[in-house]
Amino acid sequence: MKNRRDFVKYGVGTVFFSSFFITGTYILPKLEAGKLFLRPPGAINEKDFLSTCIKCGQCVQVCPYHSLSLLDINNGNSNGTPHINARERGCYLCDLLPCVLACPSGSLNHDITKAEEVEMGMAILKNPNKCFALLNKKIQKTDISRILSHSNKNEREAKVLEKLKTYVGKVCTICADMCPYPEKEKAIQMKQNNEGKWFPKVMNECVGCGVCEELCPTSEESAIVIVPRATYEEIYG
Repeated sequence: MKNRRDFVKYGVGTVFFSSFFITGTYILPKLEAGKLFLRPPGAINEKDFLSTCIKCGQCVQVCPYHSLSLLDINNGNSNGTPHINARERGCYLCDLLPCVLACPSGSLNHDITKAEEVEMGMAILKNPNKCFALLNKKIQKTDISRILSHSNKNEREAKVLEKLKTYVGKVCTICADMCPYPEKEKAIQMKQNNEGKWFPKVMNECVGCGVCEELCPTSEESAIVIVPRATYEEIYG
């Protein structure tokens, strides 16, 4: 475990040290070349996932937030398998995890029944120079216009976007406030550094759902991103 953790943290990443947090650019080779995707809740290890997933799309069909989509032919062996593009729509850790219940093949482990048991990946503050909180920058409607264009087909999705609008004119705390983990402060918190600036601190119960990445109001790449399949120990331990 230690060797894998060191590889994730230092093997190919650029790590930035400061007086108040350690963050970094973790670019795993698999993330680009080997297609390390953010999988649905309950996904078993990647090798077994690829060998057992029957590409039926049942998980995609039952997702209330339209978080899941099937990969296309450009993705090799992963063609037809479900993934989450967190920048477009994170996973909202629905009650009873309907995607898991819908999986007929066991690619999504049916023993995973609640959000606290999910292990999708881990959030990192990859681009602190873009973080609105650290910049003490107030959110403008134009900053969230990209997010407001996301799916709004049902009451749950509409509720997310309506809540997001309430942050216009405020300094950003979106990632911590709108985290869907049941006890969100165990997954992410806003902390102050020695200069009194606020920043999001990822906690050890983060499950890598991707909502923070989706809702981050920065343009283009999010300040906070998900490393698929990574654990807290590998990133921060």
